[in-house]
Amino acid sequence: MKHLTPAAFALSIAVAPGTFAQSSAIDVTSETARSVSPALEEYTSKDLYGGVWTRPDLSARDRSIVTVASLIARNQASDMPAEFDRALENGVTPAELSETITHLAFYTGWGNAMAAVNVTKEIFDQRGIDMEQLPAADPELLPLDEEAEADRERRVQEAYGDVSQGVVDNTRDLLFRDLWLRPALEPRDRSLVTVSALISTGKVEQMPFHLNKAMDNGLTQSEASEVLTHLAFYAGWPNVFSALPVARDVFEARAQQ
Repeated sequence: MKHLTPAAFALSIAVAPGTFAQSSAIDVTSETARSVSPALEEYTSKDLYGGVWTRPDLSARDRSIVTVASLIARNQASDMPAEFDRALENGVTPAELSETITHLAFYTGWGNAMAAVNVTKEIFDQRGIDMEQLPAADPELLPLDEEAEADRERRVQEAYGDVSQGVVDNTRDLLFRDLWLRPALEPRDRSLVTVSALISTGKVEQMPFHLNKAMDNGLTQSEASEVLTHLAFYAGWPNVFSALPVARDVFEARAQQ
């Protein structure tokens, strides 16, 4: 394994005083929303929390994973404290939250992951969560599907080796022979995090590979469909409508296999 500097390890770094307090101070309460936009408060209470979050095709835990991934991908730190707490209440473990941050450093950028670290460190401190409950920096990795990875490596090398061999090499060594094999997230959940981040940031070009991978890893079509429904509220209708044709093509192609 090549040495990484995962965001999980960075959770042990002290957070600057007041960082979380500043974030918490701008969490929007129901009363605050009503005083500015009564319609927004009603949509939030009735259609988001009273509607989408209660739909049956995705568990509350999975909805929290999707939401956390979207917030980190979009670097929406003001909503992180409440939703990270909600995730832990909904059954996401501290190790899974930590590993989600680590994963998204690669898929949405180090700065976004470190912003999430600042929020999560305070939550972990408040809950008495310590390093013993977090994923190791250098765990025993899950087994690699050598045939599938060899095929992926070949296709990427042929397409982009003459453009940036460094990207090709790091994709192989850091992502698919390391990050994706870390055991703190089940492959299905890691795929769920990845697909949610791609949709949330409008990176639909990467969706066919990762949505197919997610479904190979156990995400059902009804669950994938519900991820889109959920993310319309958190990433916006335009990002979801950009993703809908891609999802349809993936669904249809798999139905013909």
